[in-house]
Amino acid sequence: MNRIDRLTGILTHLQSKRTIKAVELADRFGVSLRTIYRDVRALEETGVPIIGEAGQGYSLVDGYRLPPVMFSKKEALAFIVAEKLVEKQMDEESITYFKEALIKIKAILRSDEKDMIGRMDDSILVLESHSISPQKKQSKNFQKVLDAISERKILNTVYSTFEPRTTTHRTLEPVGTYHSYSQWYMIAYCHLRKDYRTFRIDRFEDIQLSEETYVRSKHPKMQRFLDKLCEEQKLYQIVVRVQERGLKYLQNMKYNLGYVSEKTVGQETEMVFMNSSLEWFLRSTINMTDMLRILEPEELKSKLEDLLADIKVMQYS
Repeated sequence: MNRIDRLTGILTHLQSKRTIKAVELADRFGVSLRTIYRDVRALEETGVPIIGEAGQGYSLVDGYRLPPVMFSKKEALAFIVAEKLVEKQMDEESITYFKEALIKIKAILRSDEKDMIGRMDDSILVLESHSISPQKKQSKNFQKVLDAISERKILNTVYSTFEPRTTTHRTLEPVGTYHSYSQWYMIAYCHLRKDYRTFRIDRFEDIQLSEETYVRSKHPKMQRFLDKLCEEQKLYQIVVRVQERGLKYLQNMKYNLGYVSEKTVGQETEMVFMNSSLEWFLRSTINMTDMLRILEPEELKSKLEDLLADIKVMQYS
């Protein structure tokens, strides 16, 4: 990269954040700190109003180079979500291009919008998942959750669990959201349970932002909850063999089942999954019992036998 391109890049980066440290710029452009210092001085000499604060970094005078396009807060939040999803779904080269484009977009945001993006960045996470599909049903809920987190607003909600089916009114202080197995979840402090709980966003029957705010700093960081969640969640290794005629059906949903790997064994395909619910895995594949053999665990085989026996009884009762 020649110096002109680097100076332009530095100016763009200065516009994308309220403050940025010299070491960040040096790492970004692969040059020494001394080179960054010289480049910043060169920009200042051309009339760019750069403010340098010891221990804080560089920033531009607010209002310099007013943006030609103004973004709403919801549009700014959409940038964060898109960035998190792209990081997990696209190839390395495409991710690089996307991030460069996003930096240019962030460069024209107002200072308060840049601050908001900085606060929200560690509150939205996407866990490893190979199948991310549009969640039309939860789209309005999701936006309200983002608004509540960014504005530190308490949520008044009606939430329904799947098994057992119960509906309760919950008052929640949202900590953050994460994506896993094609679903968005929210971690929040629940006033009803007086503890932190995880909620699947599409299961909210109603969700409203109240005028009451909460102090975000009193809640632990989002990553702490996810680390605990991973430690507590018991995962089962499931190994099955699928006939060729059934493979196309399982391929379409394998990532939602916790797919790990597969290999060809004779005329069949052996597939390995990691899933926290044997019951859910079994009911998701019950229509393939004539094309699929369970190798392990034994508990899953027993559950299948019990389920088939129950079905037989129901058919003849």
